Amino acid sequence: MAYVFDPEVLGACAKLGVGLPVEQGLDAITAELAKRYPDHVYTGPRRWILNNAGGAMGQLTLLHGSITEYLIFFGSPIGTEGHSGRYSTEVYDWVFDGEMWCYHEGETTRTLYEPGSTAYLGADRVKGYRIPDHAWMLEYSRGAIPSMLPFGLADSLVSTLDFKTVARTFVDYGRLTVGSLLRGKI
Repeated sequence: MAYVFDPEVLGACAKLGVGLPVEQGLDAITAELAKRYPDHVYTGPRRWILNNAGGAMGQLTLLHGSITEYLIFFGSPIGTEGHSGRYSTEVYDWVFDGEMWCYHEGETTRTLYEPGSTAYLGADRVKGYRIPDHAWMLEYSRGAIPSMLPFGLADSLVSTLDFKTVARTFVDYGRLTVGSLLRGKI
């Protein structure tokens, strides 16, 4: 399967946000992503969507959506913790502000991810994670992205009953995915 995004390039882009105030970091990263991946990165106004998944609550804004890849900013200004989900996809998180703690199934010690570091979740792996105070990251996933939606939306559908969030997620992801398909990108 051919992917548009290169994790090494994405990691270099995410490092541009390290040490900057969050909004400036988001802008710097987005500008570099748009330069490196023209026509594949949404640069319009950010539309933040609260997301409850795996017991954790954060917010996200979509930068790219397609059937095989997504690129988002994700984080929380007040911290959270929960379950990562288990997917057939790979997930990369480049922390550029704050910190995240993680442990994979079977590990007895946590790994600390600070600004400039990368957390990776391989296909069919699972982890617990915690943002103890706040964290912002660039997140990228590759694989069968629609297969991730049930986990990503289950808490909103059956726990918080936040149907507006479900609708906004489908609208924003759907809009970007249709745009990708029209450009010939699966």
